[in-house]
Amino acid sequence: MSTKGMNTKDARFDTRLPKEQKVFFEKAARLGGYRNLTDFVIMAVQEKAKEIISENERILASEKDNQIFFEALMNPGAPNEELSKAAAEFNALFSS
Repeated sequence: MSTKGMNTKDARFDTRLPKEQKVFFEKAARLGGYRNLTDFVIMAVQEKAKEIISENERILASEKDNQIFFEALMNPGAPNEELSKAAAEFNALFSS
C-alpha cells in the first residue's frame, strides 16, 4: 500500500516521538525498501492491525464453537431417520 493514491477524503494521523526513534524508523524504512517513513509506518501498522483482528476473530470463533459443541452435548437432538436406520443396521450386524 502506498500513500501515492491519497485524496482529499483521506484522514490524517499525526504523532510525536523522540528524534532518535524517528531516525531509527527512517533507517528501517530505507533498509526495507520503502519509499518513505509514511509508507513504512502505514504498512507496519496495517500488518499489526490485521494480526490483532485475525487473532481476535479466531478467539471469538473458537468461543462460539465451544458454545455450540457444549449445547449439542448437553441438549442433543433426536436422531434423524438415517441415524436411526444406521444404528439398527449396526445392532443387527453386531448383536449376534
